[in-house]
Amino acid sequence: MTNRENALAILNYQSFDRVPLVHFGFWPETIKKWADEGFVSQEDLVAFDYNTPAEARVAAQLGFDFGWGTACSGNFKLAPPFETRVLEEYPDGGRKVLNPEGVVVLEKRGVVSIPMEIDHLFKGRAEWEEHFKPRRQFSPDRIDRLGIQALRAGGVADQPIGIYCGSLYGFIRDMLGVEGISYLYADDEELYVEVIDTVAELCYRLVEASLEAAAGIRFDFAHYWEDICFKNGPLVVPRIFDELVGPHYRRISDLLSRHGVELVSLDCDGMIDSLIPTWLANGVNTMFPIEVGTWDASIGPWKEKYGRAIRGVGGMNKVVFSRDRAKIDRELERIAALVELGGFLPCPDHRIAPDAKYENVRYYCERFRKLFG
Repeated sequence: MTNRENALAILNYQSFDRVPLVHFGFWPETIKKWADEGFVSQEDLVAFDYNTPAEARVAAQLGFDFGWGTACSGNFKLAPPFETRVLEEYPDGGRKVLNPEGVVVLEKRGVVSIPMEIDHLFKGRAEWEEHFKPRRQFSPDRIDRLGIQALRAGGVADQPIGIYCGSLYGFIRDMLGVEGISYLYADDEELYVEVIDTVAELCYRLVEASLEAAAGIRFDFAHYWEDICFKNGPLVVPRIFDELVGPHYRRISDLLSRHGVELVSLDCDGMIDSLIPTWLANGVNTMFPIEVGTWDASIGPWKEKYGRAIRGVGGMNKVVFSRDRAKIDRELERIAALVELGGFLPCPDHRIAPDAKYENVRYYCERFRKLFG
């Protein structure tokens, strides 16, 4: 069986030959460190980006089979984006910048983490009507025609082929910020609902148009990005999420099902437990990346609660890549028990960080192959 066939068999609770070695990518700083250490070529360092041939070469060099990503995307974001502008510069090299999402952020020199949000252009109805709503409308030029052409030409490696469905709440969180989106529900519920419905309508129409443009191509799964939880739970009230966002997942899931796509995965970091019922009830059945974190997330308890209704990709604690081989062995023993439950494809629970030791990642891949075929 091929990697693609094995991965799909696992997620569909069918028999398989072996467990493919899956990754979630690498931070650019990780690739830079490994290049400085002589493990990554300068060519791949210069060409590195997410979901590129350079990333695939580095992953294959380590021993991975493929990354859990999507082959057909589309532009679900603000179109056109806001022009990036430096609003203020500080003596220490920091800068106040307006980013493409209409968010004012503080960029600090030498800091590569997510920048601090200072302000948001979105203040209410006036800004929504003038600047944001027009940028959230469907147009045919949003379709990923180059990605579809690549699929038709057979330009995708031996891995499951996905179609991206955008984000029904995470994009709004990005646009307004956590406080802004929370206050909007309290201050102007009508606008709150309109924003959700508008973003969801764009996602539906773009998925619909992409499926039509890709007629004849067999997609194995669909994929959302959300990132709407943190270590203690969701950044949205589950009841409100279920009531206002759940039906939009269902509408898109039904569309996907009509095109033969039954596996629907969703990327959300943090403790997602209280949002899982909404996702499962509305056709989203594969959780990713099951971030272990400080709260010990695992597909095990979800399996006990939801049975075969739930699948997962992820759940491998990437932190052990910075430790020693003994900790890697213990982590492999832990995820081996979860693989036995079925419907679970192990994968590092986020992009591999700069503290990861190249030799440890290689060791993980070698031991993984011995354990899982």
